[in-house]
Amino acid sequence: MIRFSGVSVVYPGTAHPALSDVDLTFRPGESVAVAGPSGSGKTTLVRLMNALVLPSAGVVTVDDLDTKDAGLVWDIRRRVGLIFQNPDNQFVSTTVEREIAFGMENIGLPRAEIASRIWEVARRMRLGHLMARPPHRLSGGEKQRVAIAAVLAMRPACLALDEPTSLLDGEGRREVWNILDEIGRSGSHTVVHVTQFADEIALASRVVVLVAGRVVFDGMPAELFRRRADLADWGLARPRLLELADRVRGAGYAVPDPADSVESIADAIAAGGGGA
Repeated sequence: MIRFSGVSVVYPGTAHPALSDVDLTFRPGESVAVAGPSGSGKTTLVRLMNALVLPSAGVVTVDDLDTKDAGLVWDIRRRVGLIFQNPDNQFVSTTVEREIAFGMENIGLPRAEIASRIWEVARRMRLGHLMARPPHRLSGGEKQRVAIAAVLAMRPACLALDEPTSLLDGEGRREVWNILDEIGRSGSHTVVHVTQFADEIALASRVVVLVAGRVVFDGMPAELFRRRADLADWGLARPRLLELADRVRGAGYAVPDPADSVESIADAIAAGGGGA
């Protein structure tokens, strides 16, 4: 669906490129985590997907539409919905219902279609009880769900999310990520999300790691988490579940590899085999 071919980005006044010679393809229905240290080009990557940033060299295409073609920008942005780190930066309306309706009104959808889509995404994002509330007065997790709902209502084929849970507390992270995980597992959208959280990376079907503007890894999360030395070099952590499983396995218990839940680790301990 989205293809990067030899893409580099150099921002004016900077000494080093934000991205260098990136070749990537994002396929329909994928759930892809994008990770890497601060300043590695992750935000630039997702902003290239809907033509908010344009390549200095190379080509980005969305359904074969070149993002450099100014006449195609609206079509591209209808295909790729971008969700920012801070949802307050996206809000323009006084109630949750109006916020979700805003983009659809701008493209001239019929009133009945707008109403139908509003309640469809409200149910999906569990926002029905908040529709009359001002979005800026909601909790962090609720705000991010509203921002995602407003984009989903436009029915893009791809959701591109720039660290959507980084400003949230533990509860807010869980509620937003549960929604994103459901969307990713449904295969209804391509989901590309920038994250530094190992547990979120683990739930993706694929992970791309950027370092200093270059792709240094592109593969399955399980493969990434086996590369301990590289993870340390890239400033990334392994999920706590995998660390716990390794410790219990090291004590002599037959923990499945990979461990898929705390329960599987507890079952291994209950079955015995370790030493005190």
